[in-house]
Amino acid sequence: MSVNREEQLTTFLVGEQARFYRLAYSYLKNREEALDAVQTAVCRALEKQDSLREQTAMRTWFYHILVNVCTDQLRQRKRVAFVDPEALDTGSYEDPLPADGTLAERVDALPAEVGSIIRLRFYEELSLKEISAVTGLNLSTVKTRLYTGLKKLRISLEGANIE
Repeated sequence: MSVNREEQLTTFLVGEQARFYRLAYSYLKNREEALDAVQTAVCRALEKQDSLREQTAMRTWFYHILVNVCTDQLRQRKRVAFVDPEALDTGSYEDPLPADGTLAERVDALPAEVGSIIRLRFYEELSLKEISAVTGLNLSTVKTRLYTGLKKLRISLEGANIE
């Protein structure tokens, strides 16, 4: 990889670290594990920077690495631990969950493969095509899971308004 491309990757990784943390936290629900996941993903990206063929695909390429690291950590742990946002200690990163937490909790309650697509689409603002590249799923599967997840969220939110 040329020095210019290496500098671009480094600039990208440093400039977007808060977004990376937010995504990792949305998967792992633990501050330290999310920070570790971002650090591991950055190390992997730097080690494998020669596999980045298209400079314009850097964001998708890195999110793919980060999602894989988070998924690996969840597999190792074999469960998802929910952490009360008030229990988080203060640090250099802000709590990535919305203040009310209800929508984030409802996304967390969705099946993992559906919640992941919703996080990538709405939290990280990736296009459906980018989500397809990050997850390795075909575009129609991404669309189906997004539609299914949004429908479940709508039903869940409407049920909450009735009560």
